Amino acid sequence: MKTAVYSGSFNPLHTGHLAIMRYLTETAGYGRVLLVVSPQNPFKDASANETGVARYKAAIEAVARHPELKGVEVSDIELAMTPPHYTIRTLDTLRSMFPEDEITLVVGADNLESFPRWRDYSRILTEYGIAVYPRKGYHRGHLKARLIKENPNYNISLMNAPLVTISSTEIRDAMAAGKDMTKWLM
Repeated sequence: MKTAVYSGSFNPLHTGHLAIMRYLTETAGYGRVLLVVSPQNPFKDASANETGVARYKAAIEAVARHPELKGVEVSDIELAMTPPHYTIRTLDTLRSMFPEDEITLVVGADNLESFPRWRDYSRILTEYGIAVYPRKGYHRGHLKARLIKENPNYNISLMNAPLVTISSTEIRDAMAAGKDMTKWLM
């Protein structure tokens, strides 16, 4: 089965995340999408995060409000893992759980730019591959070309998914300023 691993803080889950999940299940042919709630991104400030358990519970509720998301499963795999939470460890654990699945990591173009800083990024790109969705301000083609120049065996696909124009950070900042962001929440 084609399995997409879509991981992140999801603080909060929003309509951009929903559009990506719909694309993965309805257009890209993934039979399973694992929405992996990360306890802490090693590149982000921990003080801005709600607890991983609270975000996991919120993700379950959000996905339940969208029954059209066939094949989407909210995963707490990283919440049970011992820190540090590196994506390669998560992918290796998922491969042992689903040995018959073709596992692909899903990332935004903003993550593609910093991908060489990820732990064992070369293994991720050769053993699992990544599917990259567009993000405002990032040219995925140039970023992919730079990585492919490093190693032509890297498996990087550019998804023709909707452009995500909102971020969780923007939503949190707007809510902190007293703005109603309900229309953006999933």
